[in-house]
Amino acid sequence: MDLKQLKALVTIAETANMTRAADVLNIVQPALSRQIRMLEDELGAILFERGRQGMILNEEGKTFLEYARRILHEVEKAKAEIRPSSGAVSGIVNVGLLPSTSDLLSSMLLRQLQQQYPQIRITITAGYAGHLQEWLEVGEIDVALLYSAKLSASLNVQPLVEEKLWFVGLPGNGLRSGKPVTLDSMADRPIILPSRPHGLRILVDQVSQENNLQLNVVAETNSMSVQKRLVLDGHGYTILPSIAIAQELAQGCLEAAPLTNAGLTRTIVMARSRDRNMTMSVKCVMQTLSGCISASIEQGGWAHAKWIAKE
Repeated sequence: MDLKQLKALVTIAETANMTRAADVLNIVQPALSRQIRMLEDELGAILFERGRQGMILNEEGKTFLEYARRILHEVEKAKAEIRPSSGAVSGIVNVGLLPSTSDLLSSMLLRQLQQQYPQIRITITAGYAGHLQEWLEVGEIDVALLYSAKLSASLNVQPLVEEKLWFVGLPGNGLRSGKPVTLDSMADRPIILPSRPHGLRILVDQVSQENNLQLNVVAETNSMSVQKRLVLDGHGYTILPSIAIAQELAQGCLEAAPLTNAGLTRTIVMARSRDRNMTMSVKCVMQTLSGCISASIEQGGWAHAKWIAKE
């Protein structure tokens, strides 16, 4: 098994056509077919269904595709790390950001890296904390922002930010930033919440259970934009950190009040896998990301957040 065979597999899977894949790889079709046959012979399994609709991965092929992509990506990262340069830090780093933080941090992070470490290339993935943790543990991303609740012992974490959760609704519902509310007083209102394994949902469920509350959850979603859209369209209220609704609050299309219940505070940590070597490029990205978060809080871009990182 070699990298050419893995590239052949990935390219055919993406194009679903042997001829197009051969063109992309700039090789003749018989050579491409031979690479796939050799790969299937070594694995002892057929990977593609060959039919009128082209080359379609079967279940075995779909399983192996994920490993092939990961191997090719790791090789590219290794090349970027060890390729001779003028002494500048280089490499490919995959960064995971929570949906509520991605708009604030992604552009700032890229700008700072381009200025300080122009030979580092980043891939930014936005996802809920549960998914980001899974991707960290299997090596698909290098560093991520997560919530501190229920973190795996396989992760190395550094607490960075502490912030309250807010009860959010349309204007005219009496929600004010200077008038905190309790979850108890809002429990009977129609509430739209993120679905598990979102860290915010886990926090809300824990506090509800501890206080014997039965929330009136009318909808669940795995998309923060849908979560806010349903509130904007009048379907109910939601619970979010202030950073997630900063723009809507400034525009006056939403109102919110901080929740005072113990436990309805989230701590955001920076995490990486203990099982993977921390390259210089990953270290530089982590330091830069931490600096971006600290600056955002200091400059007021991340309102109502508290910087808790230990120097």
